Amino acid sequence: MTIRAATIEDLPILLDFEQKIIEAERPMDPTLIQDKKISYYSVKDYILSDHTEVVVAEIEGEIVGSGYGQIRDRKNFFKQKQLGYIGFMYVKDEHRGKGVSQEIIKYLYDWFASKNLEEIRLTVYDQNPRAIRAYEKVGFKKHLIEMRINLNDID
Repeated sequence: MTIRAATIEDLPILLDFEQKIIEAERPMDPTLIQDKKISYYSVKDYILSDHTEVVVAEIEGEIVGSGYGQIRDRKNFFKQKQLGYIGFMYVKDEHRGKGVSQEIIKYLYDWFASKNLEEIRLTVYDQNPRAIRAYEKVGFKKHLIEMRINLNDID
């Protein structure tokens, strides 16, 4: 397995991965538009950005997974001025359970360390225990719980 920085040539595959992520997450998130194509990321802009590292995992020349690491500014009341954020994690079904996401995350850990960042965060749906376990395997711990209510659902 090879983990490398994504290129513009990878964009069609990455845009397909994005749609597969959205397809998997729609049932977990009633706030998402359900009946038309949406996009979470500006993948092309991320590939070209200095503060975002989009990466792909390849096995025998086939791109089988993706992720990004992004440097984000923090509010002035935090100890660190910036943090790392991981997103766009996707692994093709037939390659899940092979450590692909772990290798992508390790690559991003090294990239963040090269930028002198100390903290990395990500978000994951509570209804996605498989992803939560994968993140816990590489050291992530639950930190905050985001809660929501739809006022139309109140009796």
